[in-house]
Amino acid sequence: MKALALFSGGLDSMLAMRLITNQGIHVKAININIGFGGTKDMSALFKERAHAAGADFEMIDAREEYLKKVLFSPKYGYGKRFNPCIDCHAFMMKKAKELLKEEEAGFIITGEVLGQRPMSQNSKALKNVLELSDDDGLILRPMSAKLLSPTKPEMEGWVDREKLLDIEGRDRKRQLALAQEFGFKEYATPGGGCLLTDIYFTEKLKDFIAYQELKVQDINLLKIGRHFRLEEGAKLILGRNEAENGILEGSKNDKFSDIFLGDNLPAPYGKISKTASREEKLFAAQTALFYTKIDRDKTHEVKIGNEFIEASALKDAELLKKYAIGT
Repeated sequence: MKALALFSGGLDSMLAMRLITNQGIHVKAININIGFGGTKDMSALFKERAHAAGADFEMIDAREEYLKKVLFSPKYGYGKRFNPCIDCHAFMMKKAKELLKEEEAGFIITGEVLGQRPMSQNSKALKNVLELSDDDGLILRPMSAKLLSPTKPEMEGWVDREKLLDIEGRDRKRQLALAQEFGFKEYATPGGGCLLTDIYFTEKLKDFIAYQELKVQDINLLKIGRHFRLEEGAKLILGRNEAENGILEGSKNDKFSDIFLGDNLPAPYGKISKTASREEKLFAAQTALFYTKIDRDKTHEVKIGNEFIEASALKDAELLKKYAIGT
């Protein structure tokens, strides 16, 4: 028997997998990448955590499909920010169900804990997720199974229900004790790993979609840098450090022109909408120079796309506050 595990990278998912692998069932951890995690590639770390739980690992790229089917039209709406948690969980379960035949697996497990998240893991929300994902009784939640109706894997005897758990609520003592018992040395602490729950990120997201359609290649640009919406509607993004400069420089996006400061200045790399006016490009050049340690009165040549603009650093810092987004 083989099971697929929806794997978030967190401790609950690791514990759920170990509960099943301890019953002699082969588990493959599936991380459904919808695009709204952090900027770092977590695949190597997630693979290490899955292996610690006795499972194989694969990351599935579902970003484009998620944008088309879920993010902007969730049946159950959003949480406090831009997070369609119930629809998101159901989407991931559907993706996992699509893989069952290919993977020759019999059922799906998740690390969900009843009552751990008041909005998305209460009894009603868990039921809504099952209904929305067209559940066939094949989705098992080992961490809270004894508090929920038996699933097909339990009723058919594929899994011993007595070896599953009855964890409920937000207290993590039992999870931490199990992590020690299972010898887990490294695991994620609980927290909001999804940027759709982050107030600053969602401000930038809402601003972006107010002006143009969001594509997969746009998402990473929203995760980094200082963001500004200029007077005539152009979008300006400036890196805050060397790492972000590198990401911006390496990001290819036909909506934007690159902003580069010459003279070997320790300055931010940037991007600005290709539709930007001459005045907006000048402001962008001045703003980029503002974030350098240079003589404020000295003029420098700034390259924006294929155009060179002479500018000095912005003098009126209040304009930055006026145009800033998600700060």
